[in-house]
Amino acid sequence: MTSRRNFLRVAAAGAAAMAMPTATRAKADSDDRPNIVFILVDDQRNDTLGCAGHPILKTPVVDSLAAKGVRFSNMFVTTSICAASRASIFTGLHERTHGYTFGKPAVSKAHTDASYPVLLRKAGYRTGFIGKFGVNMSGGRAKMFDSFEGFYGPRFIKQPDGSKRHTAEICGDKAVKFIRADKTGSKPFCLSISFPSVHAVDGNKKPGDGHYPWPKAVDGMYDDVKIPPPRLSKPEVFDSQPAFLKKSFNRARWFWRWDTPEKYQTNIRAYYRMISGVDRVIGRVVDELKTQGLDKNTVIIYTGDNGYYMGQRGFAGKWSHYEESLRVPLVIYDPRPEASKRGKVDHAVSLNIDLPATMLALAGVNVPKHYGGKSLVPLLKDKRPSDWRTDFFCEHLMENAGIPKWEGVRGPRYVYARYFAEKPCYEFLHDLKADPDQLKNFAKDPKYADTLKKMQTRCNELRETHGGEYKRPAPRPRKKPGRNK
Repeated sequence: MTSRRNFLRVAAAGAAAMAMPTATRAKADSDDRPNIVFILVDDQRNDTLGCAGHPILKTPVVDSLAAKGVRFSNMFVTTSICAASRASIFTGLHERTHGYTFGKPAVSKAHTDASYPVLLRKAGYRTGFIGKFGVNMSGGRAKMFDSFEGFYGPRFIKQPDGSKRHTAEICGDKAVKFIRADKTGSKPFCLSISFPSVHAVDGNKKPGDGHYPWPKAVDGMYDDVKIPPPRLSKPEVFDSQPAFLKKSFNRARWFWRWDTPEKYQTNIRAYYRMISGVDRVIGRVVDELKTQGLDKNTVIIYTGDNGYYMGQRGFAGKWSHYEESLRVPLVIYDPRPEASKRGKVDHAVSLNIDLPATMLALAGVNVPKHYGGKSLVPLLKDKRPSDWRTDFFCEHLMENAGIPKWEGVRGPRYVYARYFAEKPCYEFLHDLKADPDQLKNFAKDPKYADTLKKMQTRCNELRETHGGEYKRPAPRPRKKPGRNK
């Protein structure tokens, strides 16, 4: 039986390789390519895991994956909003390059054709998607996935028997079904599980399970814990912000979620339950891989699509340039290396645009040269390239009056951001060594004049490699009034 399974896998891989362009064939005829389970959580900051040192949150499943794999302590997104970040994860490109966020045209056919699901599928992988998609891709999802099960929002969906089931648990149900579907083992698979959790239900501002509905399996968690207020929530921190951030969505949504101690306690407990509920569902997926005998050859990747303020700085949401907005968790568990080479924390700068290159490299598929990200596989092997990045370009370009546009550079010591649509342009310069909490803006400090100039120049250099100066799209022409034809 085992030999037949290997024969079928080799045959399928060989046929796929013959159908692929030469540039994408590398190792596609191997019979030991790993399965990949890619888990994306909505609105989760880097420090909201037990393995990242959180003193209250319980995430035993992800903690276990980190203990046996690699946790990346310096993982960032290049744009902190779900639409642009998810497009970056599919395409390996910055927002300025792929051009997609809310209100913008679909990701181009060329970039869709070079997305990780399309390339893995061409290489003989069975590809599946479950949960929140959140991106318009030219050519549609049918080109990307053999199996697509999309749904939005952390909520309860009525089942055929009349019961209601949380979307996080439905993700688990459908993941188990996908894993069980291929009885022959003739193809490796890549399953993308995109949890609608732990995003708030923005249309329901009722505290607790109205705003942050959690799966009922975690009812009661954290009820007996008084959660400390956000460390950077003193009024003077918010007061130091420029006027355009004070009146942005970051502040407006703070009033929805965190503006009183009572509301904060109710909502933060609910939010923590959502995270623990997702962790519990991931445990079901891990158990199913083991039941099916796939656990020894399946790589599991866990990350978030953007950071989350949770009341820090008097803000809610994400969108801006501070660390809380840009930093997300990343855990990669690869069971194949010997145990002594796993269970590590890597401190290199990793990005959401590195994820598609990493999945392709794990599968032995050549990474497109136009990708802006790099494969993290060398870091998994504790072999960081000498030219690995130390800084990166970041931005937010959505056309929305409540979310100021900006571009900048996050370096090892200095962070620079320019809110270029403000009149006049407003600049931030932070010194992470002197002020790790980014409470001070050194942009107008004469002592930092040389540093500011260097960071401005570096921002311009990186911006040019990703598409050049931002040009606001022309307004859509209004339709002339007249009778319908």
